Amino acid sequence: MPAKTPMSQQAAPLEHRQNPFNNGIPGGILIGVQYNGIDNVLELHNKDLNGGFWDLNWSPPGSRGTRGKFDTFVVLCGRSGFYSYAIFEHSKDMPAFNLNETRIAFMLRKDKFHYMAIADNRQRYMPHPDDRLPGRGQELDYPEAVLLVNPIEPEFKGEVDDKYQYSCDNKDNKVHGWICFDPPVGFWQIAPSNEFRTGGPLKQDLTSHVNPTTLAMFVSSHYAGEDLVVKFGTGEIWKKVFGPVFIYLNSVSDGAQALSLWDDAKYQMKKEVKDWPYSFPALEYFQGSNERGSVRGRLLVQDRYINMNNLPAKDAYVGLAAPGDTGSWQRECKGYQFWVTADEGSRIEVGDLVYNPPRDGPTLWEIGIPDRSAREFYIPDPNPKYINKLYVNHPDRFRQYGLWERYADLYLDGDLVYTVGVSDYKKDWFFAQVTRKVGDNAYKGSTWQIKFKIENLEHSSGTYILRLALASAHQSELQVRINNPEANPPLFSSGEIGSDNAIARHGIHGIYWLYFVEIPAAQFVQGENTIFFTQAMNTSPFQGIMYDYIRLEAPSPSFSVKRP
Repeated sequence: MPAKTPMSQQAAPLEHRQNPFNNGIPGGILIGVQYNGIDNVLELHNKDLNGGFWDLNWSPPGSRGTRGKFDTFVVLCGRSGFYSYAIFEHSKDMPAFNLNETRIAFMLRKDKFHYMAIADNRQRYMPHPDDRLPGRGQELDYPEAVLLVNPIEPEFKGEVDDKYQYSCDNKDNKVHGWICFDPPVGFWQIAPSNEFRTGGPLKQDLTSHVNPTTLAMFVSSHYAGEDLVVKFGTGEIWKKVFGPVFIYLNSVSDGAQALSLWDDAKYQMKKEVKDWPYSFPALEYFQGSNERGSVRGRLLVQDRYINMNNLPAKDAYVGLAAPGDTGSWQRECKGYQFWVTADEGSRIEVGDLVYNPPRDGPTLWEIGIPDRSAREFYIPDPNPKYINKLYVNHPDRFRQYGLWERYADLYLDGDLVYTVGVSDYKKDWFFAQVTRKVGDNAYKGSTWQIKFKIENLEHSSGTYILRLALASAHQSELQVRINNPEANPPLFSSGEIGSDNAIARHGIHGIYWLYFVEIPAAQFVQGENTIFFTQAMNTSPFQGIMYDYIRLEAPSPSFSVKRP
């Protein structure tokens, strides 16, 4: 493979070995990539996982589950790297089974690659994988999270290492990887498109992490739970191409410029995106640019209580996905999805789409920003015992370990109380409604309060609407009560919802939930009112809810709210 850019200088021959334990299914392990003076950039001496490989996880045990081509690597002349893709098929003679996860994994030389980069502001020197072993590391609340107590490099002592701290949204998961300083070489996974990934642009997943490991994720239940497990019925016919993704290697002659390899990798990513869809895959089920159509138009928003005119939906995500109920795209996992970000809108070819957001009456009050995330709420400083230095004074401070435990530290004598017009959701609304530890393996649910005043309660027969948008839920039940925290039954119960585990995995969102709660005006009183939110499940520290946005609407313009 001759170099394509000045930063990529030497050939990178591949060595591929068939896997003798796969019962005849096409497969194998990539055991050698030679590049720029490194005889092999891949690690082959780990106890369990080595080299580069496609990793599939399915159930029930014993089911063969897939057939077709995978472990496929393509080398193009003039490219400093190689491409990989897979064709998955479930045919009419196959039994029912679940495809839980599929990905490409590369295990890099642990004596060479020590610096990881996944974004301009998310890159750092990483601990050695041996730092996670007993004696050097202490397992925390789950195996992936390890406190480094006696690391090889003293600078990492007292830090937490957890692969979930380096997750990102599909929309941002375009290039990530590792840098070796001697010789200065970069190894990068580049995804030119998200169309073959599941769950849409806001689905989070793993990237690179300690081992050193670089992943190309296609299917997983991370930050989603069972909703993103691909489930097939007996004889269900299905075929899908995952990828291609590009594995890019680059280098510089001056070791002092090694960090510039990240900038070159970003430049290469933009070139790969421009070349998508690729022309080289000779596959019946991969559509080239001459086989694809396009949809053009303008997305507008009309909310009569904000502006009577149609407003451009700038920065909104516009996508094409399989038909389904509203919001089903975030759980869709068998087909392809195509997404773009809207701009001000100047070219119209197929007409205007006018979106009327849910609205029954004027806003009495609102908490948060409707963006499917809890990022805007109060995120506490971590316990000093559990620091990841990368996220100190960082916009992604929510990725620190153990933030769920900080709720009980901050609210010692009672649960959160928010007063409309006085409280500030950026400082006074904790980012997650979690449980409180009350003993060994014993937890207690929490009840939050929103206090507000209503003046001129004139029409007791009217109906208020409480809109509840949840950014995440994990094994939780949300109950809503009005002015009586003991009301039985509650006015509203979500039932047990969610399994995205976003709280434990340092995500600020998971699967999105939207509820409209009708509140008869007779349940309110003129003057001071309180809405009680109870998260009733209490068997784990990771159960909880992250709110996205809350709004109370009056039944008619004649109702008004007085800010305390």
